[in-house]
Amino acid sequence: MNDKKIYLTAEGLAELKKEFEELSKIKRPEIVNRVSQARDMGDLSENAEYSAAREELSFIDGRIEELEELLKQATVIKETHASGKQIIELGSKVSLKLADKKEDYTVVGEWEADPTAKKISHESPLGKALLGKAIGEVAEVEAPAGKILYTIVAIK
Repeated sequence: MNDKKIYLTAEGLAELKKEFEELSKIKRPEIVNRVSQARDMGDLSENAEYSAAREELSFIDGRIEELEELLKQATVIKETHASGKQIIELGSKVSLKLADKKEDYTVVGEWEADPTAKKISHESPLGKALLGKAIGEVAEVEAPAGKILYTIVAIK
């Protein structure tokens, strides 16, 4: 990884820490035990359990390493709406109007983005268009079908 800051909400950071703890303290020791048991079964060249356990161990080790780097570079998004400024920034929950439809989104860092949970990355076209906007303003997003205009209805 590089030295790019990784923006996370407090909840997102807690989820990554939980995953890291679970992988390193529970799952990895279980897989190491499976590898050891499979190795004791004899001929490793024809031992499917050994190969599967080694592959899973490799995957878990890679994810643990990735999480360690993420956690080192993580910057928690601070709640800053108490200042009275109602502009969209990282961590903002926004209500947008598109035609006659109203949608609620949360602007998050790229590692937490989850369109199905209405969490959009600040690096996405919509996220970039929203940052710095205030209630009543229009965010314009270039899409393959043309320009889409979102009106900001509320910032929470």
